[in-house]
Amino acid sequence: MKKKVFLVFGTRPEAIKMYPVYKALKKRKNINVKVVITSQHQEMLKQVLEIFNIPADYDLNVMEEKQSLTQITVRVLEGLRAVFQNDRPDLVLVHGDTTTTFSSSLACFYEKIPVGHVEAGLRTFEKFSPYPEEMNRKLTDTLSDIFFVPTKIAKENLMKEGINENAIFVTGNTVVDALLEIVNKNIDFELPFKGGYKVIVVTAHRRENWGKPMESICNAIDFLSKKYNGEVKFIFSVHKNPAVRETVRKILENNKNVYLIEPMDYIKFIHLLSKSYLILTDSGGIQEEAPSLKKPVLLLREVSERPEGVDSGVVKVIGTKKDDIINNIVQLIENNELYSKMIAQENPFGDGHAGERIAEIVEKFVFNGGTDGIF
Repeated sequence: MKKKVFLVFGTRPEAIKMYPVYKALKKRKNINVKVVITSQHQEMLKQVLEIFNIPADYDLNVMEEKQSLTQITVRVLEGLRAVFQNDRPDLVLVHGDTTTTFSSSLACFYEKIPVGHVEAGLRTFEKFSPYPEEMNRKLTDTLSDIFFVPTKIAKENLMKEGINENAIFVTGNTVVDALLEIVNKNIDFELPFKGGYKVIVVTAHRRENWGKPMESICNAIDFLSKKYNGEVKFIFSVHKNPAVRETVRKILENNKNVYLIEPMDYIKFIHLLSKSYLILTDSGGIQEEAPSLKKPVLLLREVSERPEGVDSGVVKVIGTKKDDIINNIVQLIENNELYSKMIAQENPFGDGHAGERIAEIVEKFVFNGGTDGIF
């Protein structure tokens, strides 16, 4: 008899990173894979589902404009309870650190359904940095039964928290799988301008950067775009959250050296990153993608839960103060030796086979009834 494995996710990054797991599980004849989306993101999530041809078996449709974390949590709990009462899985896989991730693992706990956490074990050890992601992933790990960690450091984090080593599996990060599949595709993609400009790609969306920090980021970009007029162009992929868009547009909308673009589909965005000189971001996933693209990352946060990138030199944590952003970008533009040191020789986050490893372990878990004796 087939075993049922549900993949539950709600945001674009989750969908990208769960795609390799979905793809690998679909090849397993003994596994019945179903996808539950919460639509914590809507348009951006649906883009990824279409690109990777992932059909949703259930859509909780929790998205509402300017919704609170409490509202998301309650809607996911109620939605999944209804799904599980009609269609009970043998295992639920969640990903990463979103509110969907935590809420889904809690819903599984209430129904006594085992949970597997993909990209488990990441920590900053700062309760509110990033917020709410740090506690989302920590609480999810507390509720999970099996853990798929991207690196040895993540495994060590879990073991220090008392989690049984036999339930932890180092697989690499699935985002590398997705990236390597996409980056070699030939697509019709051109930059929105001609000429030999250094392109700096910007993304910023985290809650702790709303307000004054976002203003500081934008003011730094405004200053640099004028300082390097004719040499550097900024392309800012503006998140759809109104808290981000209002600030960015207020400061940068009329700057001819800054291109404010709508979030691109994943394939085009990866090709944009591949054409960049460097990346300015507060993203988690980009820290993992950029090493494979040989691009330096300046991280607009105070701490990273991905120390492997920082330790290898491809990611530098610079915070959100205007002067710090300006100084670090100036150094990378004007110091070729420093720039070269931030180009990765190999990606510390994976080799492109994480999805296959996870699928193999999942199959053994659901047919074995637990982690004991999987390997």
